[in-house]
Amino acid sequence: MPHDPSSGRVLLVGAGPGPVDLMTVRAVRAVESAQALLYDALISPEAIALAPPGCVRIQTGKRAGKPSMDQDEINRLMLRWARKGLRVVRLKGGDPSIFGRVGEEAAFLKAHGVPVEVVPGVTAACAAAAQFGFPLTHRGEARRVVFTTARLEAGALAGDWSAAADPQATMAVYMGGEVAAALSAKMIAAGRSPSTPALAVEQAGGPEARLYRGTLVTLAERLSQTGGGPVLIVIGEVAAQAEAQGDRRLSELPEKTMISGRRSGRA
Repeated sequence: MPHDPSSGRVLLVGAGPGPVDLMTVRAVRAVESAQALLYDALISPEAIALAPPGCVRIQTGKRAGKPSMDQDEINRLMLRWARKGLRVVRLKGGDPSIFGRVGEEAAFLKAHGVPVEVVPGVTAACAAAAQFGFPLTHRGEARRVVFTTARLEAGALAGDWSAAADPQATMAVYMGGEVAAALSAKMIAAGRSPSTPALAVEQAGGPEARLYRGTLVTLAERLSQTGGGPVLIVIGEVAAQAEAQGDRRLSELPEKTMISGRRSGRA
């Protein structure tokens, strides 16, 4: 049956850090009703499997440091399927508004007359804090949280790191695993104490998550032990509260907690 082109729309959906039971109910329902699904490289197979039979599935391959689909091509794909009258779901890891290019994708689609809806998701920093038992803010220790990324430009860490000097700021650094040494040096140069607690979480939120604890000065050495998965770095006094036993493996949660229409019996 042909689709009405005027009914096409795009949902920019956050899939959370990986496990399906950390997706919001709205996100699950969006994927379950998708007619075209464009998903990032780190999306779990379980989340992709929520899409109904007949749904067009396209892996967009967005992953830091890896070959990926050009953003312009992703924009054109969303527009093309929406203009065919399909309900398009652009499924992103974490929350789409945190380093997910949601602003530029929404602006592109709206400029071409396509209705857009954003569905938030659990971001990696929140998932890591819950999984390993530490807060992102804490009375007397952390009054603010800075979400940032770390990347090298011409061999130097790019960006303004003046906020790193604030001893009451928790720094949540995404995609910083490969530049940990430069990150530590930059923050110490900005005025942060070398003894500031620091941690890294590999595959935050998932059943295979691993915690690496240290200080700002030992961070790079600790990260040399990671297994190559996506890494979130947290720097600040709150990092000292992380406990390895706080990792409640998601695979151990009761089956009934899985949020899915197929598991809950919802039609």
